[in-house]
Amino acid sequence: MDTPILSCEALSKSYGASPVLENFYLALSKGEIVGLLGPNGSGKTTLIKLIAGLLTPNAGKIEICGVPPSAATCGIVSYLPDRCALPQDMTTVELVRFYARMFSDFDREKAETLLRDLRVSPTKRMKALSKGTREKVLLILTMSRRARLYLLDEPIGGVDPATRDYILKTILSARSPESTILISTHLIADVEPYLDSFFFLSEGVIVAGGSVAAYKEDLGTTLDEAFRRTFQC
Repeated sequence: MDTPILSCEALSKSYGASPVLENFYLALSKGEIVGLLGPNGSGKTTLIKLIAGLLTPNAGKIEICGVPPSAATCGIVSYLPDRCALPQDMTTVELVRFYARMFSDFDREKAETLLRDLRVSPTKRMKALSKGTREKVLLILTMSRRARLYLLDEPIGGVDPATRDYILKTILSARSPESTILISTHLIADVEPYLDSFFFLSEGVIVAGGSVAAYKEDLGTTLDEAFRRTFQC
């Protein structure tokens, strides 16, 4: 049996006395696009940061290709945070060079092509770009790595609908068949056609999940509608 690309076992994380994840289990296989879906405060960003090695769990373990999050996994994990953390004084062409120096798996030609197709100026500094354009740059840099696991935390929230279509079709679909994408988003209708599997997260607990196609067939509705019903106020 193949080792899962990502495995979480009995994972728990609290902030003070407030638990965010409790006894959490998850296993992702290679080649999947997986939706991490839930309302604000459900634990999505905390889970992604734990997997990325930016947070330490209170209990349980995480393994990426059989290895705990560490310097060793940085070379196989490409992480896009929910907020742009790129240096604001750098131009996009400088950022491409920076990523090429930082990551041996970075495909500079792919990044330059995508930036050109999306009409992102190579000479403008990040602070001079709109919020949506900064998000495009960060997503392109993240997805231009040849990683085993991509962690995308709200990657297209500030991007206009027409550009979303291009990003989803061109960037997400062009990954290696050996790679897995875990994508957290509220824009479920946009990503639904690209998802192989999903899980709904509520207060750190998975309340539904599995194959998107099977779930939609069983319920006779879209994943977006199922989400709205599950988490309606």
